[in-house]
Amino acid sequence: MSSKLLINANPYEIRIALLEHGNLAEFYLEHPSEKGLVGNIYRGRVVRVLPGMQAAFVDIGLERTGFLYVDDVLVTSNEVEKRLENCRQCDGESSATCCGEDSDTLCRRTPGHNIEELLHEGQNLLVQICKEPLGSKGARLTCHITLPCRNLVFMPMTDHIGISRKIEDEDVRRMLRNDIEALRPAGTGFIVRTVAELASNEDLEADMEFLLHTWDEIRDRAGEAPVPSLVYEDIDITLRVVRDIFSPEVGQMLVDEKKTYERVLNFVGTFAPHLKERVKLADGKTPLFEAHGVDLEVNRALDRKIWLRCGGYIIIEPTEALTVVDVNTGRYVGKSGLEETIFKTNMEAAKEIAYQLRLRNIGGIIIVDFIDMEDESHREAVFNALREAAKKDKSRLNILRVSEFGLVQMTRKRNREDLEHLLCEPCACCHGTGVLRSSRTLSYEIFRTIEREACRREGGAVTVRSHPRVAELILREEADTVDYLEKKCGKRIHIMPLKDNHPEKYDLIWS
Repeated sequence: MSSKLLINANPYEIRIALLEHGNLAEFYLEHPSEKGLVGNIYRGRVVRVLPGMQAAFVDIGLERTGFLYVDDVLVTSNEVEKRLENCRQCDGESSATCCGEDSDTLCRRTPGHNIEELLHEGQNLLVQICKEPLGSKGARLTCHITLPCRNLVFMPMTDHIGISRKIEDEDVRRMLRNDIEALRPAGTGFIVRTVAELASNEDLEADMEFLLHTWDEIRDRAGEAPVPSLVYEDIDITLRVVRDIFSPEVGQMLVDEKKTYERVLNFVGTFAPHLKERVKLADGKTPLFEAHGVDLEVNRALDRKIWLRCGGYIIIEPTEALTVVDVNTGRYVGKSGLEETIFKTNMEAAKEIAYQLRLRNIGGIIIVDFIDMEDESHREAVFNALREAAKKDKSRLNILRVSEFGLVQMTRKRNREDLEHLLCEPCACCHGTGVLRSSRTLSYEIFRTIEREACRREGGAVTVRSHPRVAELILREEADTVDYLEKKCGKRIHIMPLKDNHPEKYDLIWS
């Protein structure tokens, strides 16, 4: 009951924050002009089949074609059972369409089927987006449609009943399975979500009726829709987060905009009426996020360096293929010895790393370089601390033990843009590399260019137009070099600083 859900709604932006014990734990952002696509269902057309990758590109009417693996085209009932039982992600927390490159290798290929046997160019398909377009990649698609509700996830193409792994009581699991078996139509599939552990039979039946009705409407629309086109659009981020996160563990939900408050109240009244009294309209005297310190936490989550309470720090360095986290003792000098200092720093870092991965929504491969520990028990304790801290994360993580090089390798399910990509863009100067050539390096490059080109150019002078920092270094520290070049080349050299110039760009004007 120490958690709060904050919804800051504006016509141009929706921001949602989950606070746990007063600290920002999860952050969601959506601009109405750039709504999320996961869960949307489309009629699409196959535009290219790739036998070498056992996949196909499908035009669904978006800027980039979607990507469809063979495993997401056709799966037999026995293979579905095996995949759903083994997939690390299918615990009902979001949907069943979660298998893929960031999950188990089980879902990479359906034995006995080749993509060219199942699909051909020009073929029409009903597909669902199961992963947002990321960077230059198009959306990940699946033909195995899933429709989530408060307590259940409906799988109309699958004959299967799944129970969230986070429901650990075997008697409860057995009861829920029996309830769903008695209620579901033959040949359909359902996953019982974690929140349904306390749901009544009436709650499950109401969710099932709603989902079955929604699916009937989707099929009717799909029969008349042109290709490519959108057939079904999932609910917006506000209601989606309320559906997936607002549970008895959340003590209060604050909404700062009247219309959004009324929408949320109606939604909660329909799907979770016992939580309706926890939904409140913020008083508006102080901006909601400012009053709870959310903006400061979001800005901190964009920093490369994160300081620990003990005085140590961690560095989070994202790359194209993976994210690297480095742990350092920093200002922390400890009290009883080096090994104890290292151990305490690593223990605090383990908790902070799990927190930052969840807050920043960092996915894919993650490498953590803890400070080297000689004591085996210390290494085990740090590993256990990291694994325990990661239990709060709704995205499934796979964490390996400390390697012989002192590294921890882990993966985290990537299902949407991380915080950095959501709020930032590459630097116009360094283009995302984080470094620029130094002023001295550029100065010497200018000198070499003048020396090389002087003999080919007519006239008696050259004007160097460069960034002020480069111009200042040449005029103050390299004046002797300029005199040397003027004598050697027989040309006057004029230096012109341009404050709007790119730090690494310069022009030579010969006259």
